[in-house]
Amino acid sequence: MRPFNYTSVNNAGAAVQTVSANANSQFLAGGTNLVDLMKEDVARPDELVDITRLNLTQIRTVANGILSIGALAKNSDTANHPLVRQNYPLLTQAILAGASGQIRNMATNGGNLNQRTRCPYFYDTAMPCNKREPNSGCGALEGINRNHAIFGWSEHCVATYPSDMAIALAALDAVVKVQRKDGTERSILFADYHRLPGNHPEQDNTLEHGELIAAIELPKNNFANHSHYLKVRDRTSYAFALVSVAVALETEGDRVKQVRIALGGVAHKPWRALEAEKAIVGKSATEANLQTAAAAEIKNAKPLEYNKFKVELARRGIVRALQIAIDGNPA
Repeated sequence: MRPFNYTSVNNAGAAVQTVSANANSQFLAGGTNLVDLMKEDVARPDELVDITRLNLTQIRTVANGILSIGALAKNSDTANHPLVRQNYPLLTQAILAGASGQIRNMATNGGNLNQRTRCPYFYDTAMPCNKREPNSGCGALEGINRNHAIFGWSEHCVATYPSDMAIALAALDAVVKVQRKDGTERSILFADYHRLPGNHPEQDNTLEHGELIAAIELPKNNFANHSHYLKVRDRTSYAFALVSVAVALETEGDRVKQVRIALGGVAHKPWRALEAEKAIVGKSATEANLQTAAAAEIKNAKPLEYNKFKVELARRGIVRALQIAIDGNPA
């Protein structure tokens, strides 16, 4: 047990100022990931700033039909909110596919985005891990890498990003609203929020230290009746994805008018399948065209020794998720 200071704050400004003043301080919300990391001696903050009293739990429609989801709203409350279920069922499906009911009742939306990889080499402090200890090496690169990345990895890290919720947000073109130290707010496109590992896998996202997620915004869209979240895992509950696929699309007759596809379990961040999107948009939704779109994305996969099966799994997953979304599901 490493000692740490505990501070509770009542407003976002105080939270940001307190964490910004200490390079080894972290925000504490639901704690469903951070507390585990502290127990395993992977995370070693010397100060926790409790933000659970902040008024960041609202889920509401704002200007231009945008849905604003508070960073401190619980995952379960978000998944079951009428506005989410009716207009963004993909997000509901993805959240309910993650973790367990008990964890979803505690976990917050902001915390979900910032959860860290479940790579066993990251959690085992006896093993080398550049994400946990920069420049120490990557044990998974030539180790047991069955659950690891097939896209976007580097020699410094092959870990995958664990969130289900974030894969849906990537497909829905979300925007992350962040409060800064100087009191201003900045907006981060979801595609820019998480990082690929490159030379610095210890940096999971583009937040600066002390910045606080205030809300997640979802633009109005026409995807509610044609979306699906497909999660392939070793067991049907309480397991992270081997491969997941979030699909949201709009049809016009038998044509795909617009489409968004994101993959989980395959990269260091939610992976937008841009090649697959380009290959299917404007085309008729035939089996052959769906297969061509999936193949266009998968051709760039670079599997590791033990996860070659993920390539075919991802290809089939894209096709299956597209088929289900095209068939349609009432909002």
